[in-house]
Amino acid sequence: MTPSPSLVANLRRELQRHAPFSQMSAEGVDAFVEAAEEWYFAPGERILSPADGPVAHLLYVRQGSVVGRRGDDRATAFEYEAGDLFPVGALVGRRPVMATYHAEGDVFCLRVEADAVHRIAGREPAFADLLAARVRQYMELSRRALQADATSSALAGQSLEARLETLPRKTPFAVAPDTPVGDALNTMHERRIGSVLVVGADGAVAGIFTRHDVLERIALAQVPLDTPISRLMSAPVQVLGTSHTAEDAALLMSRHGIRHVPVTDEAGRLVNIVSERDLFALQRMSLKQIGGELRHAPDVDALRRLAPDIRRFARHLQAQGVSARSLTALVSHLNDALARRLVELLAREHGADLAQACWLAFGSEGRGEQTIATDQDNGIVFDSDDPERDRPRWLALGAAVNAALDACGYPLCKGGIMAGQPACCRSSAEWYERFDQWIDRGAPEDLLAASIFFDLRPLAGAESLGQALRDHVTGRARGVPRFARQLAENALRQKPPLNWRGSIDTDEHGGIDLKLQGTALFVDVARIYALAHGIAATGTRERLLAAGTALHAPAAESESWVGAFEFLQMLRLRVQQDAASADAPNRVALASLSDIDRRMLKESLRVARRLQQRLELDYLR
Repeated sequence: MTPSPSLVANLRRELQRHAPFSQMSAEGVDAFVEAAEEWYFAPGERILSPADGPVAHLLYVRQGSVVGRRGDDRATAFEYEAGDLFPVGALVGRRPVMATYHAEGDVFCLRVEADAVHRIAGREPAFADLLAARVRQYMELSRRALQADATSSALAGQSLEARLETLPRKTPFAVAPDTPVGDALNTMHERRIGSVLVVGADGAVAGIFTRHDVLERIALAQVPLDTPISRLMSAPVQVLGTSHTAEDAALLMSRHGIRHVPVTDEAGRLVNIVSERDLFALQRMSLKQIGGELRHAPDVDALRRLAPDIRRFARHLQAQGVSARSLTALVSHLNDALARRLVELLAREHGADLAQACWLAFGSEGRGEQTIATDQDNGIVFDSDDPERDRPRWLALGAAVNAALDACGYPLCKGGIMAGQPACCRSSAEWYERFDQWIDRGAPEDLLAASIFFDLRPLAGAESLGQALRDHVTGRARGVPRFARQLAENALRQKPPLNWRGSIDTDEHGGIDLKLQGTALFVDVARIYALAHGIAATGTRERLLAAGTALHAPAAESESWVGAFEFLQMLRLRVQQDAASADAPNRVALASLSDIDRRMLKESLRVARRLQQRLELDYLR
């Protein structure tokens, strides 16, 4: 029987409160309603099971909740509540469900035949996206909601997520390598430009010549103006491809103190040039500006005054809709610049030669995943044939840098993982011995330390000392399977906060810790697989993707790991921006979340649970 227009209108309004219907046209929602039948299930009634064969219908929960469970294992339970669609994966794959679904209380559903579902998906992209990738679609909706919430501080300009191929094309001024430098200078003067690219016959960028080169390389050197520009240009040139993003260009400009980046196609031919002005309209600040001020700060007080700009910049980027991955990478980059400058300034004050030591970043800083609320995890490795003689001066430097970082808003580590502590200030030989002890004979209490130290990254000074340490850890850990098993046992002690029904299990105040009960679950598993498979990457995203390849996991599966991790990171960043208490910067109350974010949070925790189950199968069974 065809539903009445008033019933269709009422159901349309109900459905449009939830994704993906909120992103669909009214006609598309009406088509779903008109194709639906309403079904009632009594408490405890079985709704679907593997024995029913290939799924023939999609169900939308209007009221009540549905619990799915695989066999008798309560650890795999998951819950669908009002506004959810299920079973999406089985319907798309035209296969039976892999769990048995029961009604939890009185349940009312809309049931739509598979053929109608596919017809609607064919004309409604948002509905098709949900069927194709639930995690990706919810994450995108959540990102949009976050961006909308932050419009009061939104920035002009293009998102840093944009690929360089999408930016407006300009014709870069370029000359051949044999062009007389005088001709190039005349054209630069006529066009009022400050630089010229030198491009070979194959279209590849060979070098660059700027107005700053004129005094040193031509005037003072008294070079004839008919000299080929190839003899005076700077080479090689920092170049990016069209597949890189605006974020990549911004980081490159900041790291090398440049204002323009040539862009090449897949064949290496010059096709565009991107300037800082093209990338940012960040009102009164830019990544290059802040990075430059940090790198050239004259003293510790100047850095203390600049540190809040990093947090303000992060807030601007968040309002712009930048992803958690990009935001944490940019924040970490600026934190690196601040820490590096502090080390340089204080090493000079203490008379310490940084050619003999390396400042190490551990934990989230080592992974390049620092959020806004972050403390210190750092150390020093120094070159010495008599560590007891040399250690005091390096400890003094470490303590001074730790105190300065604290003054800049990076609290001292409560666990004492800091360069000013003897346990974190060691010679190369001592670090090697300590790491080998953890790997070969590590006690349970050593595993927490290993999880922090093994994400190390060299930051300042003799980086070769830090990189050698990093390579040593990666090589040694891979050869000791027992150590990976120990790490897995330790990681699996913390489970995702999902109760026996598969819904989010909150604390007594209705919240969860997004770091301890969320992102840390992914970080730990990614580290274990990286150590076990010799993966050199330190970032969690890169480790997860590389682990997916090493484990021969389907691309969709490893992408869901990354998507869930990055959603939790994004939620952490938002919570930290709004945190009322500095004592609990990662705690979120479920009641404060939107419908989209709450659903995505539950989906992300389910992904974490499945990832832990894979880890358990690989190492504990």
